[in-house]
Amino acid sequence: MSKAVNKVAQVTLVFWIVKICATTVGETGGDLLSMTLDVGYGVSSLILIGFFLVTLAAQLRTKSFHPPLYWAVIVATSTAGTTISDYMDRTLGLGYATGSVILLTILILILAAWRFSVGSLSVDHIRGPKVEAFYWMAILASNTLGTALGDFLADSSGLGFAASNLIITSAIAVIALAYFSTSISRTALFWAAFVLTRPFGATMGDLLTKSPEQGGLGFGTIGSSVVLFSILFLFIFLSMRSDNKRQLVASIEDLEGVGD
Repeated sequence: MSKAVNKVAQVTLVFWIVKICATTVGETGGDLLSMTLDVGYGVSSLILIGFFLVTLAAQLRTKSFHPPLYWAVIVATSTAGTTISDYMDRTLGLGYATGSVILLTILILILAAWRFSVGSLSVDHIRGPKVEAFYWMAILASNTLGTALGDFLADSSGLGFAASNLIITSAIAVIALAYFSTSISRTALFWAAFVLTRPFGATMGDLLTKSPEQGGLGFGTIGSSVVLFSILFLFIFLSMRSDNKRQLVASIEDLEGVGD
C-alpha cells in the first residue's frame, strides 16, 4: 500500500537556512519593487499577492514535493508580506504596532481554525487540500506579522537594526535551546521559530540595504537581493539533491519489501 506524499520541505537545519534566506529576500525584494523602483506600496502589494496566488495555485495542484516551487511560494509569501505590512503602516496609517497586533490576531485565528478543523498543527506531514490551505495561510500571516514586528523593533521602537536583530536572534537561540533540552511541543516551537525568523529576515534585510547613516551596511536593495537569491538557489539545489537521495532510498526499500 503506497504512502501519502508529503508536499512540503522536511524541517531540518537546511530548511531554516533556506527559510531565513527566503524571508530576507522577501524584505529586500519587496523594498526593491515598492521603493527602489518606485512602484508604490498599493500596486506592489497587488503584484506580489498575484505572484503568491499563482505560485500557490501551482503548489496546490502538484501531487508531490517540488523544492523550487515550494520555496517560490515561501519567497512569494515573504515579498507579499513585506508590501502588505508596509501598506498597512504607511498607506492605511495603522502603524507597525497596531499592524502587528492585527496580524498576530489573524495568525492565532488561522491556527485555531486549523487545530479545530484538523485536530493537529503538525507540519511534519502536510497532505490534502484542507491541511495545505491552512499551512499556507498560516505562513503568509506569520511572514506578514514578522515584517511588521521587525519594522516595529527596528524603526518605531528606536532600537535600530543591529539591536533589534540581536534581540530576535537571542529569542531564536532560546527556542533552539528549548528544542534540544526540553520536551516542549515541537509543533509549538516550530511555529514560534517560523514567526521569529521572519522578523530576523526583515531586520537582516534592512541591515543589508539601509545606508550607514540609517544604521545599515549600505549594500542596497539590488545588490542584497542578487546575493541572497544566489545563496537561496544554492541551498535549494542542495536540498533537491538530498530529497532525490531520500526518494531513491525509499524506492529501494519499497522494492526490497516487494521482493520479501
